[in-house]
Amino acid sequence: MTAGLRRYLTAPAPPATVAPAVPERCELCSAVIPAEHDHLVDLANRSMPCACRPCHLLFTSADEPPARAAAGAHRFAAVPREHTALPDFALSDLDWTALDVPVRLAFVFVNSSLGQPVALYPSPAGAAESQLPSEVWAKVLARHPYTAQLPPDVLALLLHRSPDGPEAYVVPIDVCYRLVGLVRLHWRGFDGGQEAWTAIDGWLAQVRENATTRVSVGAAHG
Repeated sequence: MTAGLRRYLTAPAPPATVAPAVPERCELCSAVIPAEHDHLVDLANRSMPCACRPCHLLFTSADEPPARAAAGAHRFAAVPREHTALPDFALSDLDWTALDVPVRLAFVFVNSSLGQPVALYPSPAGAAESQLPSEVWAKVLARHPYTAQLPPDVLALLLHRSPDGPEAYVVPIDVCYRLVGLVRLHWRGFDGGQEAWTAIDGWLAQVRENATTRVSVGAAHG
């Protein structure tokens, strides 16, 4: 994981003396970038470099909105900023149980290198891959017209089993890996501890705040 996301994965030891903060830089042109910045997916080595806005725009299709840019056209694909809530996504509690995800959060995206969906969920050791066949996750994505056309590598379907029932969102892939980093950084003991769950709940609140709602009367229920 590159510098922009690495800060979520490791807790640095307190310095003996207060040193000036080292600014983050774009990994393509070395320009200084703010703490909240864009990312690219490097399709050659499956990394996620930090990018300044101009470099990010270089790899965003000029013919389509950023969220629909074709991820396979270049070595780098721009990770969009869009967050979309899918309140009519067909996923019942029984469906969730059948997916056999051991935690309440999971995300699935299409990996262009493999040519198939990959489903992951956060764990204290990092991102853990679902053991269900990719065909199962392909059927999950096909349940909604929006996720059926999900661009590879850069956007993911986020599934959350909340106390009020399952939630579904389409979010940028870097946001998903930020969650993975938060869990790895804060998890303590068997149940994670209050600090971890506070971080997860804060992350979820941010996803909800950033999300626009998309309702499709044509959503499939197969």
